[in-house]
Amino acid sequence: MRNFSFPLSAALILLLSGPSFAQGWIEYPRVEDGFFINFPGEPKIEETIWESEYEATFPARVYTVETNRGRYSVTVVDYRDAERIHTERIEARGCPEGAETCLGGGASTGTGYWRLDVQGSMVYAASQFLQRDAEMTRFMWNFTDLVEGLQLYLTNPDQSRTFASFYLHENRLYILEATSPEGVRGAGLFQQSLQFLDEEGNRVRYQRIYQNSSPPPPRLPR
Repeated sequence: MRNFSFPLSAALILLLSGPSFAQGWIEYPRVEDGFFINFPGEPKIEETIWESEYEATFPARVYTVETNRGRYSVTVVDYRDAERIHTERIEARGCPEGAETCLGGGASTGTGYWRLDVQGSMVYAASQFLQRDAEMTRFMWNFTDLVEGLQLYLTNPDQSRTFASFYLHENRLYILEATSPEGVRGAGLFQQSLQFLDEEGNRVRYQRIYQNSSPPPPRLPR
């Protein structure tokens, strides 16, 4: 069995320095979904479906931990079969001859807009959070291990804080959500600890910014 022991950054070590804060946090690798993260306990796993911006449904898995320090979750949406799923959806519903959504080939708008659906999934996921009854305090582009993403901070009516991050890696959408009571730390550790894993459980690190729609850049040596 692969030994999942990842070095923590200085920032994460500082976050974990308090004994009461560190208690209960675990390293959690999930090779089948291609990620590693620190959770404040063993997560509950739920199989579900995700309805996309262009009305297709995709398999998804949600990992959740709830403690008195807040709620932490990772949702992984599998878009890797998007072309087939959209093609079958269009065939089942029928499509007028020559309609833009039915065009095949290399057109970005063809076959149910499947390419647009995949590449726009981070923005679409973030838009769901922006519809909540909460005040947005920050919305920014960012990256982790040079995989590009988005980050969103919300203040909720009860003054709890929600930190959400969105990443698209190898046609899988990762949604990280940490909601903690006012004054409680934890979201920073959770967000910063995310790493991407290959099919053998090795950490994936790139030499340049990774964008899901472009050829992947070279990886750093293991």
